[in-house]
Amino acid sequence: MSLYFLLLLITGIVPLSLSFDKRLQFYKSWKYVWPSIFAVAALYIAVDVYFTKMNYWGFNPDYLSGVYLFHLPIEEVLFFIVVPYASIFLHESILEYFPQVKLSRKFNNTLTTLLIAMSLVLLLLNTERSYTFYIFTKLAVVLSIALWIRSRALRSFYLTFLVILIPFLIVNGILTGSFINGEVVWYNNDHNLGFRIFTIPVEDFAYAFSMILFNLLLIEKLKKLY
Repeated sequence: MSLYFLLLLITGIVPLSLSFDKRLQFYKSWKYVWPSIFAVAALYIAVDVYFTKMNYWGFNPDYLSGVYLFHLPIEEVLFFIVVPYASIFLHESILEYFPQVKLSRKFNNTLTTLLIAMSLVLLLLNTERSYTFYIFTKLAVVLSIALWIRSRALRSFYLTFLVILIPFLIVNGILTGSFINGEVVWYNNDHNLGFRIFTIPVEDFAYAFSMILFNLLLIEKLKKLY
Protein backbone atom coordinates (compact mmCIF):
# COMPACT_ATOMS: atom_id res chain seq x y z
CA MET A 1 0.00 0.00 0.00
CA SER A 2 1.41 3.39 -0.97
CA LEU A 3 2.07 6.06 1.65
CA TYR A 4 -0.29 8.47 -0.10
CA PHE A 5 -3.11 5.88 -0.12
CA LEU A 6 -2.45 5.02 3.53
CA LEU A 7 -2.83 8.69 4.48
CA LEU A 8 -6.13 8.87 2.61
CA LEU A 9 -7.35 5.66 4.25
CA ILE A 10 -6.59 6.98 7.73
CA THR A 11 -8.18 10.33 6.85
CA GLY A 12 -11.40 8.79 5.57
CA ILE A 13 -12.05 5.71 7.67
CA VAL A 14 -13.02 7.47 10.92
CA PRO A 15 -15.49 10.03 9.51
CA LEU A 16 -17.03 7.39 7.26
CA SER A 17 -17.52 5.03 10.20
CA LEU A 18 -18.92 7.76 12.45
CA SER A 19 -21.35 8.87 9.74
CA PHE A 20 -23.75 6.28 11.16
CA ASP A 21 -23.48 7.55 14.74
CA LYS A 22 -26.96 7.73 16.33
CA ARG A 23 -26.65 11.41 17.17
CA LEU A 24 -24.84 12.66 14.10
CA GLN A 25 -26.59 10.49 11.46
CA PHE A 26 -24.42 12.18 8.87
CA TYR A 27 -25.38 9.57 6.29
CA LYS A 28 -28.74 11.29 5.99
CA SER A 29 -26.93 14.27 4.44
CA TRP A 30 -25.27 12.16 1.75
CA LYS A 31 -27.86 13.23 -0.84
CA TYR A 32 -26.43 16.76 -0.52
CA VAL A 33 -22.83 15.92 0.31
CA TRP A 34 -21.88 13.49 -2.46
CA PRO A 35 -23.19 15.56 -5.41
CA SER A 36 -21.32 18.55 -4.01
CA ILE A 37 -18.08 16.63 -3.53
CA PHE A 38 -18.10 15.19 -7.06
CA ALA A 39 -19.01 18.52 -8.67
CA VAL A 40 -16.23 20.41 -6.88
CA ALA A 41 -13.79 17.53 -7.41
CA ALA A 42 -14.35 17.69 -11.18
CA LEU A 43 -13.30 21.35 -11.25
CA TYR A 44 -10.25 20.90 -9.05
CA ILE A 45 -9.10 17.73 -10.80
CA ALA A 46 -9.28 19.44 -14.20
CA VAL A 47 -6.91 22.16 -13.00
CA ASP A 48 -4.74 19.58 -11.23
CA VAL A 49 -4.29 17.69 -14.50
CA TYR A 50 -3.24 20.87 -16.29
CA PHE A 51 -0.85 22.02 -13.56
CA THR A 52 0.75 18.58 -13.43
CA LYS A 53 1.29 18.59 -17.21
CA MET A 54 2.87 22.05 -16.93
CA ASN A 55 5.18 20.83 -14.13
CA TYR A 56 3.87 23.39 -11.66
CA TRP A 57 3.79 20.45 -9.28
CA GLY A 58 4.27 16.71 -9.47
CA PHE A 59 4.38 13.44 -7.55
CA ASN A 60 7.10 11.19 -6.20
CA PRO A 61 6.56 7.65 -7.59
CA ASP A 62 8.26 6.17 -4.52
CA TYR A 63 5.15 7.00 -2.49
CA LEU A 64 2.51 6.08 -5.08
CA SER A 65 0.72 2.87 -6.12
CA GLY A 66 1.55 3.40 -9.80
CA VAL A 67 -2.11 3.49 -10.84
CA TYR A 68 -3.11 6.59 -12.82
CA LEU A 69 -6.44 8.16 -13.78
CA PHE A 70 -6.79 11.31 -15.91
CA HIS A 71 -2.96 11.40 -16.02
CA LEU A 72 -2.94 11.77 -12.23
CA PRO A 73 -2.01 9.22 -9.54
CA ILE A 74 -5.19 7.52 -8.39
CA GLU A 75 -4.38 8.73 -4.88
CA GLU A 76 -4.50 12.35 -6.06
CA VAL A 77 -7.93 11.80 -7.59
CA LEU A 78 -9.18 10.19 -4.38
CA PHE A 79 -7.79 13.14 -2.41
CA PHE A 80 -10.57 15.35 -3.81
CA ILE A 81 -13.18 12.93 -2.48
CA VAL A 82 -11.73 11.76 0.83
CA VAL A 83 -10.42 15.08 2.20
CA PRO A 84 -13.58 17.12 1.47
CA TYR A 85 -15.76 14.37 2.98
CA ALA A 86 -13.67 14.23 6.16
CA SER A 87 -13.61 18.03 6.40
CA ILE A 88 -17.36 18.45 5.86
CA PHE A 89 -18.03 15.72 8.40
CA LEU A 90 -15.82 17.46 10.97
CA HIS A 91 -17.49 20.81 10.24
CA GLU A 92 -20.98 19.36 10.69
CA SER A 93 -19.97 17.38 13.79
CA ILE A 94 -18.69 20.50 15.52
CA LEU A 95 -21.93 22.31 14.74
CA GLU A 96 -23.99 19.38 16.03
CA TYR A 97 -22.35 19.63 19.44
CA PHE A 98 -21.71 23.39 19.42
CA PRO A 99 -24.46 25.00 17.30
CA GLN A 100 -23.59 28.52 18.46
CA VAL A 101 -20.12 28.38 16.90
CA LYS A 102 -20.38 31.21 14.40
CA LEU A 103 -19.26 34.78 13.82
CA SER A 104 -21.60 37.70 14.03
CA ARG A 105 -22.97 38.75 10.65
CA LYS A 106 -21.18 42.10 10.81
CA PHE A 107 -17.78 40.61 11.67
CA ASN A 108 -18.26 37.86 9.09
CA ASN A 109 -18.94 40.41 6.35
CA THR A 110 -16.00 42.58 7.37
CA LEU A 111 -13.58 39.64 7.52
CA THR A 112 -14.80 38.26 4.21
CA THR A 113 -14.44 41.63 2.50
CA LEU A 114 -10.89 41.97 3.83
CA LEU A 115 -9.96 38.48 2.63
CA ILE A 116 -11.39 39.19 -0.82
CA ALA A 117 -9.36 42.40 -0.99
CA MET A 118 -6.22 40.57 0.17
CA SER A 119 -6.78 37.86 -2.43
CA LEU A 120 -7.19 40.44 -5.20
CA VAL A 121 -3.96 42.17 -4.20
CA LEU A 122 -2.04 38.89 -4.10
CA LEU A 123 -3.31 37.67 -7.45
CA LEU A 124 -2.64 41.01 -9.15
CA LEU A 125 0.91 41.13 -7.77
CA ASN A 126 1.62 37.53 -8.80
CA THR A 127 0.19 37.09 -12.27
CA GLU A 128 3.35 35.25 -13.34
CA ARG A 129 3.11 32.74 -10.47
CA SER A 130 0.47 30.35 -11.76
CA TYR A 131 -0.41 28.56 -8.52
CA THR A 132 -0.58 31.77 -6.52
CA PHE A 133 -2.66 33.52 -9.17
CA TYR A 134 -5.00 30.57 -9.58
CA ILE A 135 -5.74 29.86 -5.95
CA PHE A 136 -6.22 33.46 -4.83
CA THR A 137 -8.49 34.05 -7.81
CA LYS A 138 -10.52 31.03 -6.74
CA LEU A 139 -10.54 32.15 -3.11
CA ALA A 140 -11.76 35.62 -4.09
CA VAL A 141 -14.51 34.14 -6.25
CA VAL A 142 -15.75 31.63 -3.66
CA LEU A 143 -15.73 34.23 -0.87
CA SER A 144 -17.55 36.71 -3.11
CA ILE A 145 -20.25 34.13 -3.83
CA ALA A 146 -20.58 33.38 -0.10
CA LEU A 147 -20.92 37.07 0.67
CA TRP A 148 -23.40 37.63 -2.16
CA ILE A 149 -25.72 34.78 -1.14
CA ARG A 150 -25.32 35.64 2.56
CA SER A 151 -24.14 32.15 3.34
CA ARG A 152 -24.79 30.92 6.86
CA ALA A 153 -22.18 28.21 6.43
CA LEU A 154 -19.36 30.72 6.07
CA ARG A 155 -20.07 32.28 9.46
CA SER A 156 -19.35 28.99 11.21
CA PHE A 157 -16.75 27.72 8.76
CA TYR A 158 -14.26 30.42 9.72
CA LEU A 159 -14.17 28.83 13.17
CA THR A 160 -14.51 25.16 12.26
CA PHE A 161 -11.69 25.55 9.74
CA LEU A 162 -9.37 26.26 12.66
CA VAL A 163 -10.12 22.72 13.89
CA ILE A 164 -9.90 21.25 10.39
CA LEU A 165 -6.40 22.74 10.19
CA ILE A 166 -5.15 20.23 12.77
CA PRO A 167 -5.50 17.10 10.58
CA PHE A 168 -4.67 19.27 7.54
CA LEU A 169 -1.28 20.19 9.00
CA ILE A 170 -0.52 16.52 9.67
CA VAL A 171 -1.66 15.06 6.34
CA ASN A 172 -0.50 17.88 4.10
CA GLY A 173 2.68 18.17 6.11
CA ILE A 174 3.57 14.55 5.34
CA LEU A 175 2.58 14.96 1.68
CA THR A 176 4.91 17.95 1.34
CA GLY A 177 7.87 16.33 3.10
CA SER A 178 7.44 16.48 6.86
CA PHE A 179 8.63 13.36 8.71
CA ILE A 180 9.64 11.52 5.49
CA ASN A 181 12.55 11.48 3.08
CA GLY A 182 11.69 13.67 0.12
CA GLU A 183 8.13 14.64 -0.74
CA VAL A 184 5.01 12.86 -1.91
CA VAL A 185 3.96 16.04 -3.74
CA TRP A 186 6.62 18.46 -4.98
CA TYR A 187 6.10 22.07 -6.05
CA ASN A 188 7.84 24.24 -8.61
CA ASN A 189 8.57 27.34 -6.56
CA ASP A 190 8.72 29.48 -9.69
CA HIS A 191 4.92 29.28 -9.68
CA ASN A 192 4.17 30.00 -6.03
CA LEU A 193 5.24 32.52 -3.40
CA GLY A 194 7.95 30.20 -2.08
CA PHE A 195 6.73 30.79 1.48
CA ARG A 196 5.95 27.68 3.52
CA ILE A 197 4.44 26.96 6.91
CA PHE A 198 6.49 23.98 8.04
CA THR A 199 6.77 22.21 4.64
CA ILE A 200 3.38 23.34 3.32
CA PRO A 201 3.19 26.10 0.68
CA VAL A 202 1.07 28.94 2.05
CA GLU A 203 -1.18 28.68 -1.02
CA ASP A 204 -2.28 25.23 0.14
CA PHE A 205 -4.13 26.79 3.08
CA ALA A 206 -6.16 28.97 0.72
CA TYR A 207 -6.59 25.92 -1.54
CA ALA A 208 -8.10 23.85 1.27
CA PHE A 209 -10.26 26.71 2.55
CA SER A 210 -11.73 27.49 -0.87
CA MET A 211 -12.32 23.82 -1.76
CA ILE A 212 -14.15 22.98 1.45
CA LEU A 213 -16.11 26.24 1.44
CA PHE A 214 -17.14 25.63 -2.17
CA ASN A 215 -18.57 22.28 -1.04
CA LEU A 216 -20.42 23.85 1.88
CA LEU A 217 -21.97 26.49 -0.37
CA LEU A 218 -23.23 23.83 -2.77
CA ILE A 219 -24.60 21.74 0.09
CA GLU A 220 -26.34 24.82 1.45
CA LYS A 221 -27.90 25.43 -1.97
CA LEU A 222 -28.97 21.81 -2.46
CA LYS A 223 -30.66 21.74 0.95
CA LYS A 224 -32.80 24.70 -0.13
CA LEU A 225 -33.82 22.91 -3.32
CA TYR A 226 -35.05 19.76 -1.56
